[in-house]
Amino acid sequence: MEVALVVVVVAFALGFDYTNGFHDAANAIATSVSTRALTPRAALIMAAFFNLVGALLGTEVATTIAEEIIDIQDAPPHQGLVIVLAALIGAITWNMITWWFGLPSSSTHAIIGGLTGVGIASGVTVYWSAIVDKVVLPMIVSPLVGFIGAFAVMVAVLWIFRKAKPGPTFRRFRIAQTASAAAMALGHGLQDAQKTMGVILLALVAGGFREQAQGIPLWVKISAALAISAGTYAGGWRIMRTLGRKIIELDPARGFVAESVSAVVLYVNAFILHAPVSTTHTITSAIMGVGATKRVSAVRWGVAKNIGGAWVLTIPAAALVAAVVYWILWPILR
Repeated sequence: MEVALVVVVVAFALGFDYTNGFHDAANAIATSVSTRALTPRAALIMAAFFNLVGALLGTEVATTIAEEIIDIQDAPPHQGLVIVLAALIGAITWNMITWWFGLPSSSTHAIIGGLTGVGIASGVTVYWSAIVDKVVLPMIVSPLVGFIGAFAVMVAVLWIFRKAKPGPTFRRFRIAQTASAAAMALGHGLQDAQKTMGVILLALVAGGFREQAQGIPLWVKISAALAISAGTYAGGWRIMRTLGRKIIELDPARGFVAESVSAVVLYVNAFILHAPVSTTHTITSAIMGVGATKRVSAVRWGVAKNIGGAWVLTIPAAALVAAVVYWILWPILR
């Protein structure tokens, strides 16, 4: 029974990874497509490739997800697998709801919310201090750094190129956006695919098929990387329209700065802080930051308010769905 349940959990984890790809594909390429630096198809192919590469570059974020959100090592194998399955269903459900409404919410916080909610519902240990330090604080700080950093860099760019001719300058920034979009896609793979790796490792540990100290198997890394790349290639046009056009009309210079600053924030959190931050929150706040350099009213704050509402709701909503799913599934599957 455990073997079958592990297969189901891994399938749901890769399904979550796929929805993460098409839900968050806009993060890496919306600005490049909206400024016409890249065609949609070229942008999707490039983003899928660099998501794949980024997913294979590290495991620090995956380890955080597997070891520092909830502890299911003392739970019976069967219960542990149901816990992970319920968390995934909660995260996937929230991803699909926000995708349908075109809201760029965080897949990162959806899976963390799912794990937290089912942890509470099942009575296993929830590491609240780690959640505060590595989830809640980065959730607050990263968008602020993205906004302030993008605003400051954009002001510097405007000053440096203040006497340059707009036409040739924008053409150069369109070319530069190819590199910044690739860097953003790499950061997305580095952050988001690792979360799925961590969840699969959690399932393998729960089922007694692997020790946490053994780390993440190569097949898990490759399958998670391929799933998020496939999802990215499938595209996320609803959210792309929100990020690329509804917050502010971007020009190539602002698109380049927003992507570059966001990529730096993602790399710092992945390689140095080992914190699973939201790619969505980072790029959205950076777009607002570069937009505010035009004038404060240039940013469509009504859209930003709706996005902010989705951010606040993500963890509790995914947690609630996961808890309800657990309460339904556990009596049936126990």
